[in-house]
Amino acid sequence: MSASAQVWLSAARPRTLPAAVAPVLVGAALAWRDGVFDAGAASLCLAFALLVQIGTNFANDYYDYIHGADTVARVGPRRAVAAGLVSPAVMKRAMWFVFAAAFLSGLGLIAWGGPWLIVIGVASILCGIAYTGGPWPLAYNGLGDLFVFIFFGLVAVAATYFVQAGRVTVDALLLGVPIGLLAANILVVNNYRDIDTDRAAGKKTLVVRFGRAAARWQHFVSALIAFAVPVALAARDQSPTLLLPWLAWPMAWIHCRRLRRAEQPAELIALLGDTGKLLALFAVLLSVGLIWK
Repeated sequence: MSASAQVWLSAARPRTLPAAVAPVLVGAALAWRDGVFDAGAASLCLAFALLVQIGTNFANDYYDYIHGADTVARVGPRRAVAAGLVSPAVMKRAMWFVFAAAFLSGLGLIAWGGPWLIVIGVASILCGIAYTGGPWPLAYNGLGDLFVFIFFGLVAVAATYFVQAGRVTVDALLLGVPIGLLAANILVVNNYRDIDTDRAAGKKTLVVRFGRAAARWQHFVSALIAFAVPVALAARDQSPTLLLPWLAWPMAWIHCRRLRRAEQPAELIALLGDTGKLLALFAVLLSVGLIWK
């Protein structure tokens, strides 16, 4: 792989991509369970979700540099613009290019869900930009976690199911809860690591606002609720296969302990990647449980 390709791959932040794949996988599995699975629609949903995630990451790279949150003092993985590997203008163009590709891929879903899906697509893209950009960036005002929970949990799972089934069910929304919470935990770990540089840049994440102790509780409670949802669904439907995600609980418990004990940025960088792996594993197990029901 060329050096340029490595730079752009790093800027896409592969550790965060499970947040885009997981809700589409679960939404598609629910559609399969209900006999309405459509491979074409699911594939377009996956393409849209991945492109929005990458576009959001490019926007984050650009706007965090502009706002001064990413500097040479950064303790996390290097960012392309802050490290001088990509100019701000080039990153901004790349951001718009990826979001345009996301929009075009989303247009293909109109054949399944109708023109009103344009509203969801545009809202997803605008929020991806507003996450760190615009006059009132969400991440700088403590709303990043809520954004991730809503768009990478509730909206992504429900929309994936809707374009295949033509309706949104209670189960589609319920299944979006654990996916959204575990996706938000990726952000919790990231912001936990960056608390000092974020505070200096005026980036008022929830960790900056309430401290690391509160972040540890948020991380643990989010994991607990995420794992409680399949238990509730399994009890309601008398379907023990929906308990499969609990095979990943030891991993989640270890992550909570690692967050509490972490002292060095390298430990949190490793935990960030493993948090994405937990989300992926949870989504796979939950999807198998839905299909196998």
